[in-house]
Amino acid sequence: MTTLFSDDFIDRPRREVAPGATHVPGWLTLAQQRWVIGQFRQWVGGPVPLRAAKVRDHEMSVRTLCLGWHWQPYKYTREATDVNGNRVLDFPDWMVRVARRAVVDVRGDARAGDDYAPDAALVNFYDDAARMGMHQDRDERSLASVVSLSIGDTCQFRFGNTTNRHRPYEDLNLASGDLFVFGGDSRLAYHGVTKTYPGTAPPDCGLESGRVNITIRETGMS
Repeated sequence: MTTLFSDDFIDRPRREVAPGATHVPGWLTLAQQRWVIGQFRQWVGGPVPLRAAKVRDHEMSVRTLCLGWHWQPYKYTREATDVNGNRVLDFPDWMVRVARRAVVDVRGDARAGDDYAPDAALVNFYDDAARMGMHQDRDERSLASVVSLSIGDTCQFRFGNTTNRHRPYEDLNLASGDLFVFGGDSRLAYHGVTKTYPGTAPPDCGLESGRVNITIRETGMS
């Protein structure tokens, strides 16, 4: 737990981790986090449940549900053909607005979100044992920025290079309410979650344990 309570974690400055990749701590207020978790609980009861996707016959430890488009290795479909065949919930308008605001914020350009058209979200739930291996988000036809929101327990997030899963990479903590956006030169950077810190979810965030991570992206599909 030493890393979690280091000076770097306590200070938690906003910074550009790599060209095109920016971490903004505490971007969502506690009230906003609670509201999003309320939406999450409704999504879980929707037409397609949380499920652990299988990658090369290995079941992921993270459980996922999707909005707008259903992701399954290594493609997007409207129906969850690898779960129950149901069509996923629509991508909500409020999420479009949030994602555009995030892009505007990290770029410091009021027009940066004008051409950003996110249409899918992967909503991942991490319990204490869940991890996510290093991977690229490359199943989209569009290379527009990915917007990531974290709520609940803090995780150690590993953000790497665009060539391979190995060094150079950087480990940083993503806490409840944090925003992470990566695009441009970092859009195809390898990234993953190496561990979570149980019991670190702040009171009143809406989630007593575990971590919800929402990654919003533009698929470029129609």
